[in-house]
Amino acid sequence: MICAAVCASIAFTSCGSSKESAYRKAYEKAKAQEMAQSQQTQAEQPVRETEQAPVVTPLVEAPAQQTVTDNNDNVPVRSENLTVVSGAGLKAYSVVVGSFGVRANAESLQNTLSKAGYNAQVAYNSERNMYRVVATTFDAKANAVESRNSLRSAYPDAWLLMKQ
Repeated sequence: MICAAVCASIAFTSCGSSKESAYRKAYEKAKAQEMAQSQQTQAEQPVRETEQAPVVTPLVEAPAQQTVTDNNDNVPVRSENLTVVSGAGLKAYSVVVGSFGVRANAESLQNTLSKAGYNAQVAYNSERNMYRVVATTFDAKANAVESRNSLRSAYPDAWLLMKQ
């Protein structure tokens, strides 16, 4: 009995390894055929030259000189009702560089701006419960826009405020 069991187990194990090797050989053969076919397809495809877009010349030439004027009418301005907490007072247009819910944080930024040479002010918006730090203030919108643009290098979120 024991001999029969040993012989049966040997027979089954030897069949498994031959099956695995047969599968492996079939897989490798299919892979080799696939590689050969893809190489043949690539070799048969013609080489295409890329076309360049044609150069289009305008029929009418543009004028030699153009005058560009700054149009500050399209610059967005936020209008808020503010009370000056610290500073000399706001003019019609101001450049806000910071907004804080805590007054001490606003005053800290005001001190930083003052040390940098700005006449910074802190104003309070009671509707939003926010302290606005104003770096500069002007009567003309164009001046405020120019100041905001120069301040955006240090304060990228600077925005314009119009006093109500």
